[in-house]
Amino acid sequence: MRLLKGSALLRYSLIFICYAVIMAAYVWYTSPNQVPEAYRGTAADPTTFYTPDQLSKSETLNAARNWIFFMSGPWEWLIYFAILASGFAKKWRALLDSYRLPIVVKFPVYILVLNAVAYLLYFPLRVAGYNLSKAYGISTQPVSGWLRDKLVGFGISYLTMLAVSAFAFWIISRGGKWWLKLWLISIPFTLFMMYVQPVVIDPLYNRFTTLSDPGLERQILELAAKADIPAHRVYEVDMSAKTNAMNAYVNGIGSSLRIVLWDTTLKSLNDKEILLIMAHEMGHYVKHHLEWSAVGAVGSSFVLLFVGSWLYKIIIRNRGAKWGIRSESDMTALPLVLLLLSILSFASLPLSNYVSRQAEASADRYAMELIGSAEGSISMNQKMSVVVLSDIHPPLLVKWLRSDHPSDMERIIDAERFDRARGQ
Repeated sequence: MRLLKGSALLRYSLIFICYAVIMAAYVWYTSPNQVPEAYRGTAADPTTFYTPDQLSKSETLNAARNWIFFMSGPWEWLIYFAILASGFAKKWRALLDSYRLPIVVKFPVYILVLNAVAYLLYFPLRVAGYNLSKAYGISTQPVSGWLRDKLVGFGISYLTMLAVSAFAFWIISRGGKWWLKLWLISIPFTLFMMYVQPVVIDPLYNRFTTLSDPGLERQILELAAKADIPAHRVYEVDMSAKTNAMNAYVNGIGSSLRIVLWDTTLKSLNDKEILLIMAHEMGHYVKHHLEWSAVGAVGSSFVLLFVGSWLYKIIIRNRGAKWGIRSESDMTALPLVLLLLSILSFASLPLSNYVSRQAEASADRYAMELIGSAEGSISMNQKMSVVVLSDIHPPLLVKWLRSDHPSDMERIIDAERFDRARGQ
């Protein structure tokens, strides 16, 4: 049995190594920032606004961070598979059983051990990403602050996993179409999480205040009134202590909805550029993208639970005895649940990213229409690209699996087209 376990782990480890080598070759030889011939020398060509040194750094940086991204999913799968195939999941449960602990103690401890082991094994990729961002001047966050954020994230992840998995296994233990029951219950949970994100979770990581520039806030609120948005406040979030990157966003639903501007954006862009960003975020509100996002989350969870439950039953039937999973509601099966969720979520990325890119492009067009001009859009996208040394025109696999926004090249081209159309 140990030989079989070792053989299976060795086989999957070799597959992972081969995959890592192939993806390293892919990200290295799909040259970053190579725009089509038609756009060479235009505002969408990075050679017109990147220095030679920035172009060189962008090539190396994007190859590295794309490789880390492509490793992240399969590495997580390997972790959960190794926990199952090595027998650790079964041994942890057996050890807890030997202490004759009540389930209200045993289950939280099991979840904590599983979560901690998986988190620590995945941690090297997080460290690699942080060091990379720090080395290229994107991250400004000290190690202590970064570690604090990771500990907060781990705590939130543990408490969420504990609550969700305890309830899910209880539903599964009752039999029937448990996946359908879980889906129905997930709907209010999804909406609840969207509601509390900006008012409960986000403040654990960052400090939010009113906008420090009253004049700019007045202009933004006037723009919101023009868009028929009942906004009374614009939030500024202190991100300069963590990054040089720029961003703005809108999140929450109902009374928890917030329009947020990073202080790095406030410091690095002029008023016209900032108003375009704010108008973009207002476009998400006006076009009900947040509501559609909730609908998409509910719909995707239906597919995920339907397909995942089918695979879950098949795998337990074929492998459950070998992995020590006694039933579908056995806590030993949690690594399998997490494995399936991770794989199915990764497989859904091309579709979810495509939908997201369409929504972002729609918000871009709305912003230009609301203001009546694309002035500032080109310089804004160029500045935001330079700060993070982004790939202006990412390769196909990166676009499908990683890009939830249109590329910088596409956004600059759309802005040029808008101004040309307005001039006709």
